[in-house]
Amino acid sequence: MVKELVKQRSVVGQFIAELRDVEIQKDPLRFRRNLERVGEVMALELSRTLEYEEREVITPLGSAQVETLKEQPVLATILRAGLPMHQGMLNYFDRADSAFISAYRKHRKGEDGFDIEVEYLSSPPLHDRVLVICDPMLATGQSMVLVYKALLRLGNPKAVHVAAAIASKEGLEYAQLHMPAGTRFWIGAIDEEMTAQAYIVPGLGDAGDLAYGSKL
Repeated sequence: MVKELVKQRSVVGQFIAELRDVEIQKDPLRFRRNLERVGEVMALELSRTLEYEEREVITPLGSAQVETLKEQPVLATILRAGLPMHQGMLNYFDRADSAFISAYRKHRKGEDGFDIEVEYLSSPPLHDRVLVICDPMLATGQSMVLVYKALLRLGNPKAVHVAAAIASKEGLEYAQLHMPAGTRFWIGAIDEEMTAQAYIVPGLGDAGDLAYGSKL
């Protein structure tokens, strides 16, 4: 399942528009907050697919029967660009466990090509858990697939969700092909093209640099 949120004509379209805008991008605080708000909207949408249970809550005037989450998901993010979206998810799934993974492009000297390197991983056990992996940009899809495979060392989740603010059509198709059957994709907007250097067009640029400053 793929859900492209801008197709629903909601306020998330405003958040995506501001993420893309070169003038608004000059304010890193605003950029991070927009990624966070996209994460919040995705958390709400994703929450509709989870399991709930009924329980009694005591109020000052009596009791009420309410439905609450049966279990909290594990929220995984790809460092460093994924941190604002991860915080947005945590704002809603406030008792969730978290996982952090470093994955970066290691460019080949003198070439446009690159390899994906996964170096750091910190995660709770994942067996039979609901796993949500968030990253602002789903470009080639290779990082997402390699991160998922690395996480499998810690257990086999019962459900997998992928959340991205912007995805390329090609990267989304690659991820759908290589992620497990039944994976749900929550995408802010899907763009048709990528450059030779695998940047999404029109995209929004380098999300990590815009959120936290240029890196060496």
